[in-house]
Amino acid sequence: MLTLSEKEVENIAAQLLKGMICFYQLDKKKIHHLPDDEDYFNYDLTPEEEDILDEIDDNPENYAEFTKMEPAQEHQMMETFADRIVKERNFQDDLFNALSKPKAATAFKFLIDSSGKYRDKWISYRLDKYKDWIKEQVDSFNYAEE
Repeated sequence: MLTLSEKEVENIAAQLLKGMICFYQLDKKKIHHLPDDEDYFNYDLTPEEEDILDEIDDNPENYAEFTKMEPAQEHQMMETFADRIVKERNFQDDLFNALSKPKAATAFKFLIDSSGKYRDKWISYRLDKYKDWIKEQVDSFNYAEE
């Protein structure tokens, strides 16, 4: 059964938010992070990263994989933040307007970053939601193992 400390959950969440994919090595209780192919398709793996991938391919049952949220989940998270955390009606309207257009995540991030007031709240909120996402993946992994 896979259990992670709060520090491990936070570490994995932070790596996923940076565009990485994480593997937890069960026997050594070690976290490996590699660039996610979708985000780094021109990235050349280091020999160490290639060795880790080879080990995962050779012994997949010894690794739990953690991936970032799907775009729809990210979008829902942004909507929920705008709805529940943002109190100023005009700014809330701006965020919902941004989320209804193409490149919604980019527009949302631009508004949040330029707001000043909500930037830190967004960073904290997003990290908390990602920690919950990691815990859901742990539960799914444990359920699949039974």
